[in-house]
Amino acid sequence: MTDQHDTDGVPMPFDTTYLADPHAALARLREVEPVTRVRVPDGSPAWLVTRDAEVRAALTDPRLALNKAHSDGGYAGFALPPALDANLLNRDGQDHARLRRLAAGAFGPRRVEALHGRVREVAESLADPLAARGGGDLIADYAAPLPLTVIGELLGVPQAQRDHFAAQTRVMLAPTDREQLAGAVAGIHRLLLELIARRRDEPGEDLLSAWIGARDRDDRLDEDELVSLAFLVLWAGIENVTHLIGNGTLALLRDPELTAAVRADPGMLADVVEELLRLVHPNTLAIRRFATCDLELGGARIRHGETVLLALASANRDPDRFTDPDRIDPRRAGAEHLAFGHGPHYCLGAGLARLELHIAFDTLLRQLPGLRLAVPETELRRRASFRSHDLESLPVSV
Repeated sequence: MTDQHDTDGVPMPFDTTYLADPHAALARLREVEPVTRVRVPDGSPAWLVTRDAEVRAALTDPRLALNKAHSDGGYAGFALPPALDANLLNRDGQDHARLRRLAAGAFGPRRVEALHGRVREVAESLADPLAARGGGDLIADYAAPLPLTVIGELLGVPQAQRDHFAAQTRVMLAPTDREQLAGAVAGIHRLLLELIARRRDEPGEDLLSAWIGARDRDDRLDEDELVSLAFLVLWAGIENVTHLIGNGTLALLRDPELTAAVRADPGMLADVVEELLRLVHPNTLAIRRFATCDLELGGARIRHGETVLLALASANRDPDRFTDPDRIDPRRAGAEHLAFGHGPHYCLGAGLARLELHIAFDTLLRQLPGLRLAVPETELRRRASFRSHDLESLPVSV
């Protein structure tokens, strides 16, 4: 644990040391006090849970809700307008199940498998220019445009709007001040309203047109839920895959022996992807929860309305769950990671994310055999966010 405390003696672990290496800071907390009272950077109180057993239990505990209505003044995450906040990450129970059923069809096994050829086509079209130029920024030139194209096409988002959405999302996740955050959120909201209006006038075979039909013809969701669902799928589908590719590529470049083994035996790649999900997923914390009653977790007494933060990155490296947890081991078996969550809020897009990651890494290893860092690793910069651990850029040469 870091030495930072507020005037009440409550730990403030999310300092610059944490931002540089959250895994080391979380490991210390996991060993000393796996459920501990903390303050987040804005000063709000929360409980931080770092051990696999408690994180796994909390993810399935119905007494820990996502709906902000249960918050009693602690950390509550992004302050979003209702039109962006009526999504799966702020719903519980029957409301959550209803919205999940509406979205689930887009990410079922058949739909995902049907995207295989298109994902590979996009990945190869992005890798070719990197090879021709002898390198570039792997984030901007490959990791970001891959999911942006895939999710954009799935929802029927025009190219110009995709780029604008991605730019505004990057600002929203790491703003310099409240004014910049408010501007980014407002820009995202306007973009989605324009997109939905266009799809209402010109419906297509895309997913968003289907959701508009569910709203307008079947009355299975309201207008805020429609906008929020589009926002969540775009945001999560683009951001998470982008930074999994970035973080995962860096991890492979650090381990040339493993990379050579995967090139020699591509059948290993599926297991390597699971290890990268466990070790380098950008989301260090799950979406915040709120206690709907007084409860006990890991020996700590959590009061009604208090915020609970579940450190997925720590649980995924818990030595009580994983042998030699900080190492990529493609032969690891039988220990399910929590990269996509657990329980009723398990990530809907897990299948699509796995497909994109498998193809992204396979394409890099095949088409860019001499891939390496173009700068010393000490020069790489991470976004300043205590919620996620991801790269601003990844300069590579071929």
